[in-house]
Amino acid sequence: MSDIAPLSRDALLARLAELGIEATTVDHPPLFTVEDSQTLRGDIPGGHTKNLFLKDKKGRIFLVVVEEETRVDLKSLHIPLGASSRLSFGSAELLEEVMGVKPGAVTAFGPVNDTGGRVTVVLDAELMREEFVNCHPLVNTSTTTLRSSDLLRFLRSTGHEPLVMEIPRRADVPEPAGEA
Repeated sequence: MSDIAPLSRDALLARLAELGIEATTVDHPPLFTVEDSQTLRGDIPGGHTKNLFLKDKKGRIFLVVVEEETRVDLKSLHIPLGASSRLSFGSAELLEEVMGVKPGAVTAFGPVNDTGGRVTVVLDAELMREEFVNCHPLVNTSTTTLRSSDLLRFLRSTGHEPLVMEIPRRADVPEPAGEA
């Protein structure tokens, strides 16, 4: 575990500003699921993210970021990612250790706290076709909107080169609501 304290919401927003990234942040009650997000966030334009914190049996960690209603086929996702096994959800302890956030606040901004470079960031190509995307700024009591191209630029500034790919979808049964 890193001895460096995770970035705060305000420090993250300051870092975006330092990078010249225009972002708008809206405060709201805590959101823990996609359903919460859809009910409470109001009318914030752009693609809204669902974030899956996953790991394989060899300990590789993946942050998969998709549009909130995407039903990810977790049974086959390991194949295009080159993972050693099917993927499972990482524990709350691992999430906090690696990305400095708690369950319910998983976010595409989380890799800013992954100073060890342990997380492979995977962005869904469909989500990245949106002009704007919305992510929690390391807490689930706010939503930050920025251009999808700026999300890429931000992630690269953290030392994470994101994989942008078509994420396998489930077509059979609805997927349970994931982390907001």
